[in-house]
Amino acid sequence: MDDLENWPEIEKAEKEKRRELVLQGPLVDKRISSNGGLCSTIYSLTLLNYLEICQCQSLTEIHEDIKNLIHLQSLVLCRNKLESIPKVIGSLKSLKVLDLSVNNLRALPEEITQLGELNTLNISCNSLESLPAGLSQCTKLFTINISKNEITRFPDDFYSDRLDLLSTIIASDNSIEELSGDVHKLSALKILDLSNNKLSKIPSALSDCSKLKDINFKGNKFKDKRLEKMVNGCQTKSILDYLRAGGRGKGKGKQEEDGDSAEGGRHDKKKRPQKKKVVDEEDEVEKLSKMVVKVLHVSDSPTAFTVQVTGEVKEVRPYFVCCVVRGMNLRPGNALKRFLMAQTKLHDDLCGKRTTATIATHDMQLLKSPLVYDAKPPAQLKIVPLGRKEMTAVQLMRQLQLDADEQRRQKKRQNVSGLHKYLQILDGKALYPCLVDADGHVISFPPITNSDKTKISKKTRELFLEVTSSTSLQTCKDVMDALIVKMAELNKITAEFKEEVGSDGEGDGPPEPAAEGMTSGELIVQQVRTVDQDGNLKVVYPSKTDLSKDIDAFTVIW
Repeated sequence: MDDLENWPEIEKAEKEKRRELVLQGPLVDKRISSNGGLCSTIYSLTLLNYLEICQCQSLTEIHEDIKNLIHLQSLVLCRNKLESIPKVIGSLKSLKVLDLSVNNLRALPEEITQLGELNTLNISCNSLESLPAGLSQCTKLFTINISKNEITRFPDDFYSDRLDLLSTIIASDNSIEELSGDVHKLSALKILDLSNNKLSKIPSALSDCSKLKDINFKGNKFKDKRLEKMVNGCQTKSILDYLRAGGRGKGKGKQEEDGDSAEGGRHDKKKRPQKKKVVDEEDEVEKLSKMVVKVLHVSDSPTAFTVQVTGEVKEVRPYFVCCVVRGMNLRPGNALKRFLMAQTKLHDDLCGKRTTATIATHDMQLLKSPLVYDAKPPAQLKIVPLGRKEMTAVQLMRQLQLDADEQRRQKKRQNVSGLHKYLQILDGKALYPCLVDADGHVISFPPITNSDKTKISKKTRELFLEVTSSTSLQTCKDVMDALIVKMAELNKITAEFKEEVGSDGEGDGPPEPAAEGMTSGELIVQQVRTVDQDGNLKVVYPSKTDLSKDIDAFTVIW
């Protein structure tokens, strides 16, 4: 039975006529469970334009009264256990953002296609087998994420020139068997991720998407084996050029296929020298496609060190893994920027916007070991946050909250972004987790920020990586695995781009020589032990069971 006193967030939103409401976490989940669902008053908050209900395992359905919230512009219902979405969702005509990711959905109502203002749709991590026909009616759609489902094909009308704003399609980890040649009708397409599907070919018409900048087809088994190598080792431009030329075995580019060859049939001899060039290109593709990670055992490293984990973190954020990485080349061009963007993407996706896990990276040369993973009262935790002066955790959280409130006013309370999303994670905690160096300085305050003192730069040659979580140790390891694989991939891309050192104005001096025994692009990962206060081993990363996923062109040397 509803009791508004048990729902202070809803009571406050009603009293203050708020336009934004966020409900998430164990306390809310417990209320939903005992109440048999959401408090019905929530559906009378007709002024809301932003509603977020997340991480509630007891939330299995949304009542049809959601139709009353006609001013909603953002509806975020991720990381619950929703089994269905009511058809009346189509009546929310002002809706621009719909996030239904990480639920138990097996189907979507066709009424979703009536959301004419929708620009962002995230339905990733469900059990969907198909998409509703009629998505081309969502003419303002800008981004769609359908990854990690069981979808076998796109609807026929999806390849429509009506979707002339559609810029990003994330459809990885499905069972999609075909990409239609009509994909060229998506004239605004910039990012296309179809990795880990069941594609056997890529249509040459994809090369007609003039704005396409980033494609990912890894994990598919293509009939054209050279193309398969290319998608694992070459940048987008090279792959599109290959498709534009007609692919292996065709012997003719698009112009020649259309009868535009100026030489007629007399150009055979002139083509013979190209054979060696093709072989050289294949060798280059194979070389670039290799990602090598060498693991340095703690017993083999004179500089190996140990991180101690105190008992105080047990009730706050108990799980922690770390390692040291050498060989990551951050000096050329945009290499550092690509790495930071990749970290942000992992935080948003795999880390569940830092609710599942948090990554922190440090310049190893700026660390003073031994390190201790501890928990401190907010008033005693002092840190120099990235881009700020030293302050206590209390001051930092207060400042971030003020920034969030100001952002709401400026954006008419439509949404909250950046670090402000993570403030609620520490609500009600008497202690805050932190990583402390030998001088007693806090170098990491997960999941909020790192210290500016250990910030990485283009000059960083060794990185100390940490992943923390309140979920499980395996979560930490999975995230760290993904981070290292991504670093190996980025190192390969950096080598392929052949950008000049400091080409964006930040670096200076000549490039550093590679460490002895390293091949170009090879990463060395040094194991780090994590122990408890009595010195008992908790975990060593990486172990033989880590970095063991079957990834094409990725090799781990133990």
